Amino acid sequence: MTRRHLLPLAALAACNRSSKRVIGVVPKATSHLFFMAVRAGVKKAAAEFGFDIDWNGPQDETDHARQIQVVDAMVAQKVNALAISATDENTLSQAVQRAIDAGIPVSVFDSGVNARGYLTFVATDNLAAGVTAAERLAGLVKEKGKVGMVMHKPGGTSTMLREQGFEATMKRYPGLTIAARQYGMADRAKARAAAENMLTAHPDMAGLFASSEASSLGAMQAIESRGLSGKVKLITFDTSDSHIASLKAGTIDLMLVQDSHRMGYEVVKSLAVKLQGGTPPTRLDLPVQIIARADLMRPEVQALLSPPH
Repeated sequence: MTRRHLLPLAALAACNRSSKRVIGVVPKATSHLFFMAVRAGVKKAAAEFGFDIDWNGPQDETDHARQIQVVDAMVAQKVNALAISATDENTLSQAVQRAIDAGIPVSVFDSGVNARGYLTFVATDNLAAGVTAAERLAGLVKEKGKVGMVMHKPGGTSTMLREQGFEATMKRYPGLTIAARQYGMADRAKARAAAENMLTAHPDMAGLFASSEASSLGAMQAIESRGLSGKVKLITFDTSDSHIASLKAGTIDLMLVQDSHRMGYEVVKSLAVKLQGGTPPTRLDLPVQIIARADLMRPEVQALLSPPH
């Protein structure tokens, strides 16, 4: 082969060497506002560290089979690294383990998975957030009466930890009783029905804790439809325009908000550090932010509630 023929091949090889490596990111659900904010943090880190992102996941958080398909497809495509928020800690374990066993660095964010050898876990300190929710709700109802839990769904580590922290902390208050618990199954309509069932069964309910975005939206609608805003104390999780409007209107007493943008940034950063030869931390716990109506105009709160996209 002549030197003239070798030059295009050399140029092609150089082009291939300079092409960006790909980090696959698999959220629980692409439709949730929380994960849209996570994606903004993912994109920021990817641009900063020079990686491409393959963002894909189920539309619905209960579609475990779809999330497994996405993970397996990314392994087959040989992405350079993988980040996942597992829809179910056990159902996704084998798929995630296959990725790790294939030599793909894996970091987990938001919600854990029962797999061995993943790189970094980046999440809100969800157990502490549940403790905070219980302490604040106890204060709002003056440590007496009945409270209820609009829970998320079985199997999701992040929300299970919030709910466990809430239940364990409520035992400290002898004047308080958790009168009812129901799952909303990651669906706002089902969460509303669950909240309305509890309010019907316990007309003297003093307060509710909703442990996720969908649970919060359902609980807000149930309280508002019954004219109970300000009468039934409500602590919610995550944020949206509807959350903020309900906080301003007095339906929500306190919002617990995660730093979703930072979560997305940090999980991609952990994989970038690994791919560039470094050693990222094995765990990063992000604190939850407690937001009351009076806090809404604070610049740091506005930045948290309206992260860049």
